[in-house]
Amino acid sequence: RVCGPSESQCTQETMAEHGAHLTTASVVDDRPSIFEVVAQDGLMTAVRPALQHVVKVLAESNPAHYGFFWRWFDEIFTLLDLLLQQHYLSKTSASFSENFYGLKRTVMGDAHRLQRLASAGLPKKQFWKSIIFLVLLPYLKVKLEKLVSSLREEDEYSIHPPSSRWKKFYRAFLAAYPFVNMAWEGWFLAQQLQYILGKAKHHSPLLSLAGVQLTRLTVQDIQALAYKSTESSMIHQPAKSVSEKIKSTLKKALGGVALSLSTGLSVGVFFLQFLEWWYSSENQETIKSLTALPIPPPPVHLDYNSDSPLLPKMKTVCPLCRKTRVNDTVLATSGYVFCYRCVFNYVRSHQACPITGYPTEAYAESTLS
Repeated sequence: RVCGPSESQCTQETMAEHGAHLTTASVVDDRPSIFEVVAQDGLMTAVRPALQHVVKVLAESNPAHYGFFWRWFDEIFTLLDLLLQQHYLSKTSASFSENFYGLKRTVMGDAHRLQRLASAGLPKKQFWKSIIFLVLLPYLKVKLEKLVSSLREEDEYSIHPPSSRWKKFYRAFLAAYPFVNMAWEGWFLAQQLQYILGKAKHHSPLLSLAGVQLTRLTVQDIQALAYKSTESSMIHQPAKSVSEKIKSTLKKALGGVALSLSTGLSVGVFFLQFLEWWYSSENQETIKSLTALPIPPPPVHLDYNSDSPLLPKMKTVCPLCRKTRVNDTVLATSGYVFCYRCVFNYVRSHQACPITGYPTEAYAESTLS
């Protein structure tokens, strides 16, 4: 190419073009890794059983007050999930778990997807498809699994008469269900393998059916989301008519419920996972094995030398200077507390604990081991 008047100007133009190419490549290469997409898939999957366990404990403790929540847990969870996902899809163009990991949904085949910000929300077609695959499909899958479980119990205990046509039908259904479920899971596994190898744009077939794909949030998306949340909290336009007031009140109420759900899930998701781990059988066995061990005895006093002082009766008195402690310092090797100046000088001189005689070093200006 033809350079400018000076060689330095030509070099600067070349570097600018190279930098623009790198910036464009980084914007286009916004596909999340397989670890990100699998982690966001597992987030809501982990929340449901943990929350179900909490409701079960409450229902067993007080069936009169909390039995309703246990009997209708699937429907209540689906309703709350609907409000949550509707809020995030319309405000951030992503589900709750996708937004939690800094991802968004973009329309497939949209030439202007890079210019479309996450705060604009999804188009209606992709929005309702996403709602169906995020909320309705998991609900139907849970109900189907419960139906299969109940039919297997009926078949094992022979509740239906042997000559019943219904029994032949559901036996055929039970025989075919494992293969259908295996094909379903295999479909998802094959899609994830293609995504890992870079031969597919989706890690899940449901995203392809919804007509969207996952990309990372850009700096512009984050700024637009922050500006939108600030603007919505500052602007309050009074409604003109009664119908507009009712609509505005309902909209604010649904938005408040969705916001409280999202905030509660963001804070409580790890707590719920902790509860799931805590009540697991493996963890309970570990706790029992640990608590069954005898309590270790306290450190035995060693008469290290004639200068070793006895412990004072008052716990606030330093064993070395016999005065109220100043700048309390714990000796990590024995657990006894002294004044900092007293124990530091003693350890530096004797390299041992004044009480137990355990070998000790002053390895830092203000830290004893």
